[in-house]
Amino acid sequence: MSKAIGMVEYKTVSAGVVAADAMVKTSEVSIIEAQTVCPGKYIVIISGDLSAVNAAVETAKTLHEKHLINSFVLGNPHESIFPAIYGAAKIEEVSALGIMETYDATTIIVAADEAAKTAIVDLVELRVARGMCGKSYLMLTGEVAAVEAAIERAKMVAAEGGMYLDSSVIAHPDAQIRDAIL
Repeated sequence: MSKAIGMVEYKTVSAGVVAADAMVKTSEVSIIEAQTVCPGKYIVIISGDLSAVNAAVETAKTLHEKHLINSFVLGNPHESIFPAIYGAAKIEEVSALGIMETYDATTIIVAADEAAKTAIVDLVELRVARGMCGKSYLMLTGEVAAVEAAIERAKMVAAEGGMYLDSSVIAHPDAQIRDAIL
């Protein structure tokens, strides 16, 4: 059994709640997050065995198709994804800081997974559409070259679906910025 994470993002709360209910009734998955996010969209993030997550996401995708914004299934997600989603990442040192924004919620998690698997970086935070008018962002840290490579890969992933908004890399951020972010 392999660990997996999956997500659906809907335009309406009603469609999202119905999808969340169907997902947990379809297969043995755990809801990580099921909630309204700006601007009135609904997201459902689940985890479990890869086949169970696949089945649950496929079921959700067939419900209210006209309200579905996006979805994904990641088999074997990078271990730093979960702490970053929960805002519980423990970061000791910041050599460089990478930031990337997307227009939607699903793309940021896929891009963060790719970034974390591209170079030796630590995910600091994944803000999934909360307080962002539907946009999302990631922050990661590591050595300057690693952060640049990770952000470049994340940009490519987000751009494939037309969801890339903006990104920056700060080499050796000031202590006040580090303290504010960490």
